[in-house]
This record gives sequence, C-alpha cells and structure tokens, in this order.
Amino acid sequence: MPHTTKLYEDIPSTCWPIVYSTDYNITFIGLEKLHPFDSGKWGKVINFLRDEKLITDDTIVAAKEATEEDLLVVHTRRYLNKLKWSYVVATITEIPPLFLLPNFLVQRRVLKPLRTQTGGTIMAGKLAIDRGWAINVGGGFHHCSSDKGGGFCAYADITLAIKFLFDHVESVSKATIIDLDAHQGNGHGRDFMDDKRVYIMDVYNRHIYPGDTIAKRAIKRRIELDWGTEDKEYLEKVETHVKGALNEITPDVIVYNAGTDILDGDPLGGLSISPQGIIKRDEIVFRIARSRSIPILMVTSGGYQKRTARIIADSILNLHNQGFIDKTLSGSHDSGI
Repeated sequence: MPHTTKLYEDIPSTCWPIVYSTDYNITFIGLEKLHPFDSGKWGKVINFLRDEKLITDDTIVAAKEATEEDLLVVHTRRYLNKLKWSYVVATITEIPPLFLLPNFLVQRRVLKPLRTQTGGTIMAGKLAIDRGWAINVGGGFHHCSSDKGGGFCAYADITLAIKFLFDHVESVSKATIIDLDAHQGNGHGRDFMDDKRVYIMDVYNRHIYPGDTIAKRAIKRRIELDWGTEDKEYLEKVETHVKGALNEITPDVIVYNAGTDILDGDPLGGLSISPQGIIKRDEIVFRIARSRSIPILMVTSGGYQKRTARIIADSILNLHNQGFIDKTLSGSHDSGI
C-alpha cells in the first residue's frame, strides 16, 4: 500500500506545470561561492520567465519539501541518518567548509533546499502524467542512489519520481530516463540496475566524473562523447538516439535530465555546445516526446556557469513558442509538431 504524501495533492488548473520554490536557492554566508555551481540559478530562471511574462507567481506550482517518509520510498534510513553528519554533506556537495558547521545549519541552508527540489521533482512527475508535460526548475540529482550521494547530489529525486509514479499512478508501469547532462547518471543507474520497467539512455563525456563502471551496466543506450564535442555531432546523436530509445520501448513517462553543463566553457563538463545548441537539444527531446503523446518531466540538473540560468529560461520560452508546452495542454495533445 503506497504511503500517504502531500506531494501528490491536486494542483489548480490555472497553474502551469512549472514547479519551483524560493527555498531551492542555497545562500549561506558566501559558502555557496566555494563550489562552481551557481546556487541561485533556479531563482534566476524564474525571474527571467516572469520578466518575459510567461509566468506569474500565481501560475507556477509551489514545490513542497519531501518529508523523511517520502524519502524512505527509495533511500535507506542508514543513508538519511548519515546526512546528519556535516562532514558527509561536505563531501557530497564538494564544499569542504561545511564540515566545520553545526548540522542544524547544514540541514536548514543546504539540505532543505535539496529536499524541496526533490519534492518538486516528485510533484512534477504527477503533473507530467496529468498535463502531458512538466518542468521542475530544479532537481536532476542523478549522482545520488538509494544509499550513496555524490557530485552535489544528496537525494535521488529521479528515482523517487519514478518510484512514486509506479506506486501511486495505475497508468504508469514503464519509464524511460533520457539523461543529457554532461556527466554519467550513475545514481539512477544503480537504483534501476535490475528493474526491467526502466529504460536508461545516457549521453555523457566519457572522460569525466563519475566513471562508474558498475552503473554503466544499467544503461540500455549509452552514447559516450569525447572532449569538446560540438553542436552538429551532438544534436545528430541526440535526435537519432532519442528516437531509437523510444522505438525500442514506448514508456508511460519520460524523465528528461536536461543538464546545461554541456555548455562551451563549463569547468566540469568538458563539451563545447553553444547556447543555441542547448535550446535546440531541448526542443528535439520535447518534439519527439510530444509527437508520440508520451508525458515528459524535465529537470534542470547540472550547469555551472553564470549564463546558465538565461539559457534555461530561453529554452523554456522556445518550447512554448514552438507549441510544445502550454498551460492548457492535456496528455493527449500533439498538435504543432
């Protein structure tokens, strides 16, 4: 019997299926500046969308924090207890000075934002089924598995969103993860290693973190890229393999991990994709999903440069301009493709 959760409460039809909370943003006496991650990027994305009149505060879905009971759907109690040690969180987030802070501050200023983003991904999963698409402006913590965090990922939000759908939504029995972050998504790989219901496609730089050979066994469609891969080769591979993945199995939902660390100049991604290339990539994925009437949930994942927020916002605006996202869309809508 699935547990009772506040994350699946009904959302007013007046809202876009765009999920966000001001609690997403990590600000804490400048410590966030010690990691290359722009820890306020989520709020900046929303501000750009607000400035462009796509959304208002009343039309976005307010994310709720995932409770311990929600997290235990995937995570072990042992792992969640480990997060009560500041040095563990410092290691996962790659911000060493967190080691020196009392854990109640780490919980409030670092883990609560990540739990709220995780709640947002779970909420967006249900919205995607109800509306045909959903975007969590945060989330995409694809290096975290049920019992191990890493790479700035403390909670396994992708695994949680899929498990919630399997447990709570009768119409969902198969899921496809399309992971286009520059890094291999080893967390959900480990979680779904032997789960035939989940198909994983992963396109990543073969030379960088995490190099998790065990998790690679879970990837059904693996596209390994070399340093400096550029738009033309990248976009051709994305289009070919997204179509190929969905031809192999028709899922009930797509979870799209839309990392922007593929951007040229990213200090951690090592690829050379232009801002226009990122916008085109997202358009390709949504076009194919919408044309096949497969609900799609997008999370924003990695992206480590100050210009990232503008690119994510421009991509969402482009999806709207192309007719792939709209407030009134239902799951069966497929016009404009």
